[in-house]
Amino acid sequence: MSEYRKTALVLGAGGFIGSHMVKRLREEGYWVRGVDLKQPEFSSTVAHEFVTGDLRDVTFVRRCIAFKGYLGNFYASVPQQYYKPFDEIYQFAADMGGAGFVFTGENDADIMHNSVTINLNVLEEQRKFNESYKVNQTKIFYSGSACMYPEHNQLDPENPNCEESSAYPANPDSEYGWEKLFSERLFLAFNRNYGLDAKVARYHNIFGPQGTWDGGKEKAPAAMCRKAAEADSEIEVWGDGAQTRSFMYIDECLEATIRLMRQNEFRGPVNIGSEEMVPINELAQIAIDLSGKDLKINNLDGQDFIDKYGFPCPLGVRGRNSDNKLYKEKLGWEPSMTLREGMAKTFEWINEQVNG
Repeated sequence: MSEYRKTALVLGAGGFIGSHMVKRLREEGYWVRGVDLKQPEFSSTVAHEFVTGDLRDVTFVRRCIAFKGYLGNFYASVPQQYYKPFDEIYQFAADMGGAGFVFTGENDADIMHNSVTINLNVLEEQRKFNESYKVNQTKIFYSGSACMYPEHNQLDPENPNCEESSAYPANPDSEYGWEKLFSERLFLAFNRNYGLDAKVARYHNIFGPQGTWDGGKEKAPAAMCRKAAEADSEIEVWGDGAQTRSFMYIDECLEATIRLMRQNEFRGPVNIGSEEMVPINELAQIAIDLSGKDLKINNLDGQDFIDKYGFPCPLGVRGRNSDNKLYKEKLGWEPSMTLREGMAKTFEWINEQVNG
């Protein structure tokens, strides 16, 4: 009998959420294969096996989803009759980033093409595997995004509507959001038509240590922590700072994801996020407070922003907040960590990266 509880395949295991999920699954006694274009940037992977490759390549995906046994690895020559399905597949792999990457318009085609190609490859190859080996035990999780919610429901920073049922009529404010909406429908269509056990969540701004913190792809909490760690007199905040968001700490995201994945009554889509909504200026002030410095906030927008960066300020919607009623109803759980608690953990780590 194997010493491992179950097996899991984590796609996007070199990224922020994926690398944390690998650690969580290892702690639970799973045998884990991680797959990504690159190894985790800020820590060594703890996956039993980490395979580097491009999930846009359908042949590569076909090889990834086949488990060859605990002693056989991805590159081992094992007769196909011994292949087994993974118990769980977590699909985090995507072309994505923060506002500076998603909202400029310069990356729209790549975002849509790359992410959709990956999702189609994963679903179709798992369907073929199930059909060929007469199995259907693999649970599949897809990490969607709150960016798919309609722009017209998020114009009021004090009262945005991100209830799951508000998704239609569809009107995301970015091509990234449109891709996420299409892909969640794709996963659920493969469930209806081919019986794949797919679960779908809409993530709301997940943050924490060991995530991207500079270079343009970082999310707002990491950006604010970096700016506060680097600054001497002020930190720059894009826009007027009144735009609102909620942010969920990585550990609670993993807990919510696993609870959704391992039950059998509800597929989603469902929000996974915090309901603690704050203006971006307040998020910046939390980072300042944690730094212990006397820093001012410099809001940059309009022509001043264009003069400095050469393009309009990429802000996204005016307000976004997770609505967790459906998750609590279906799964009986809700997050408990405050934003400040999560920011304290994140600032400590980013400050070490900046200042040693």
